Amino acid sequence: MESISSLGDVVVLGLGKTGIGVASYLADLSPERVGSVTLYGGASSKEDEQTRELSQRGVRVVCGTENLEGSYDLAIVSPGIPMGSAFFRSAEEHAKNVMGEPEFAWSESPDRWVAITGTNGKTTTTLLTTQLLKVGGLDAQAVGNVGTLATSCVADRDPNSWFVAELSSFQLAVTRRLHPRVACLLNVTPDHLEWHGSMDEYALAKERVFANLNQGDLAIVSDEDEWCRSAIARLEARGLRVCHVSVHCPPKAQNAAYVSDGRLMVRLDGVEHRLVLAQNLSIKGDHNVQNALAASCIALELGVSEGAVSHGLLSFQPLGHRIEPCGNIDGVSYVNDSKATNVDAVEKALTAFVPGRVVVLLGGHDKGTELSTLAHAVSARCKAAVCYGEAGGRIAQALRVADDGMGLVVEEVPHMADALECARSLASEGDVVLLSPACSSFDEFANYLQRGEEFKRLVAELAAREGSR
Repeated sequence: MESISSLGDVVVLGLGKTGIGVASYLADLSPERVGSVTLYGGASSKEDEQTRELSQRGVRVVCGTENLEGSYDLAIVSPGIPMGSAFFRSAEEHAKNVMGEPEFAWSESPDRWVAITGTNGKTTTTLLTTQLLKVGGLDAQAVGNVGTLATSCVADRDPNSWFVAELSSFQLAVTRRLHPRVACLLNVTPDHLEWHGSMDEYALAKERVFANLNQGDLAIVSDEDEWCRSAIARLEARGLRVCHVSVHCPPKAQNAAYVSDGRLMVRLDGVEHRLVLAQNLSIKGDHNVQNALAASCIALELGVSEGAVSHGLLSFQPLGHRIEPCGNIDGVSYVNDSKATNVDAVEKALTAFVPGRVVVLLGGHDKGTELSTLAHAVSARCKAAVCYGEAGGRIAQALRVADDGMGLVVEEVPHMADALECARSLASEGDVVLLSPACSSFDEFANYLQRGEEFKRLVAELAAREGSR
């Protein structure tokens, strides 16, 4: 399929990285391809150096409003703008077609796409898949929610390269035509419900990654949560090839990725592929074994050899802010898992450590998430929990109810820095102090990256202080 020859008059919504990037791409297209480009920044937007530069390149920039005027052939909406918002509805009223940025990039360059989604594990799986493809001799680039705008890579893309796209629920919610060669759903657990409105809508957005697959494609889906199992049933009812992924119970399906006698295995169309021992992976925890299985399945499906997949798996290192070791002080390990912004991510992270030896730091901006499963997981696997920030009190209360006197130490402090100091006093040689907050960072930090960097700085400061004694 070739890109749309004439886009007509295009409006872009949002003045963040996505909006600026898409408008910049459109500004470089010929008049034969695009008639006009208009960028609406939103109600709180203001002109700056970037908008002035775009204006000089022929883009009409409108700041300070969410009420569109005029008519457009196409609206491209940034992922932070909810579908039910007045801004989004205004785009629907004034444009013939509305789509998100990933779908626009796909429409411009639709061949050789891999799409990866899930509540947790998307970034690790996307980057690991990209590495496996490269080790196997294929040209591949990680794009999408991983941080690199797909649209910005279209103009210089080699026709034989693969786009490995991490797609969020926000991005998928507005897709209609996106058709990857391989699509993967890692898990579906409650998150971003305030944006989607309900768990059903959130899960539906995730499942859109498979909407346009046909029998020559491959759907890769976890077999280990209720929402994913329901999706598998619907996909198989469509006659699609579905690879079942399970760490704990080997699926009997013709296409499966699983662990047998501690070894990663992938079965595609009945052919078994023996890979590496799970214990030899640098990325730890059952969730990372699942990520490795999914990435291996993608690579093997696209023609990478068993040997290259195994080599790529063993050489892949943990990502920053995802169970990232960041110091050892007096025999206590300090681990930064700031990316764990929901309860499921924390529950998975805890499987990477010896039960009873973890002091976990929990807290941050309170999303109002139900906490019972988190509380029971922490009670079962942790020595102590230090709760902080806006959500600290509610989390501490849930932990005390779940533990019911079984011995979990629960402390409450105001801020993350205080939590680290408290955790230091509770940890003994052989223990792990784990920042895995289960919350977003917005009560104290700009994002999870800033939170993780501050945690690492505080650990380094603590190590220097201890070393000087």
